[in-house]
Amino acid sequence: MALTDLLQIIKKNSRLTRRQACQLGGMLGLFSCALGQFRARRVLARTHKILEKEEPLNLPAPMLDGDVSLEKAIKQRRTIRSFADKPLMVAQLSQVLWAAQGITDDRGLKRAAPSGGALYPIDVYAVVGNNGIQGLAQGIYHYDPLHHSIEKIFETDARGDVAVASLRQMWMATAPVILVLTAEYGRITIKYGDRGERYAMIEVGHVGQNIFLQCEALGLSAGIVGAFYDKEVARAVNTQKNHEPLIIMPVGWKA
Repeated sequence: MALTDLLQIIKKNSRLTRRQACQLGGMLGLFSCALGQFRARRVLARTHKILEKEEPLNLPAPMLDGDVSLEKAIKQRRTIRSFADKPLMVAQLSQVLWAAQGITDDRGLKRAAPSGGALYPIDVYAVVGNNGIQGLAQGIYHYDPLHHSIEKIFETDARGDVAVASLRQMWMATAPVILVLTAEYGRITIKYGDRGERYAMIEVGHVGQNIFLQCEALGLSAGIVGAFYDKEVARAVNTQKNHEPLIIMPVGWKA
């Protein structure tokens, strides 16, 4: 609504003189301007919170030859909902993240899990708890497959928040690290239209199984959760815009 329209409404519906109405309108205009600046500062603050990240942490190179056969890992894989109070090592986190979305060819084009059109709409966030990983501070990290690195986007132990957003399944918060797999559908629907969303969901299933099998090969265990409030999980993990949570996987040592 224009300021002149507001003045006309005030004049018609009050006993104010034109001078008083103008003064009141001016005050309202100043208030509106101040409110707009306040909102702008809030948006800017949120933007700075996201942009002011630490330097990415390069992860150890992944192993390409383990001690456990694929067949044994498949046979022994189980979904775990109880974890021991024992931290992981950075090398273990590195291996699990690589199995989820790591680069698997020399050109840097192909990843560990198949993706429709090699468009890769899936992202992996690692919610690391206090003393969850030796030598790594608590926080929320985003995995960069191209550089095999992680970038801290928020410095807090958000495991409890993720558990609360997952219908209060608090057993999740005992895992040293919780992986949140998200989809940015626009990356794949740009080529496949609405059917691209189905392809993203197929892909996240492949990623989840890779995580399960890699954990089994490392002597670790993983759980899997699909019951949660999408927006609350995204808020707890501070995901990037349009990154929609699809699967949550707590990872750690079996209790």
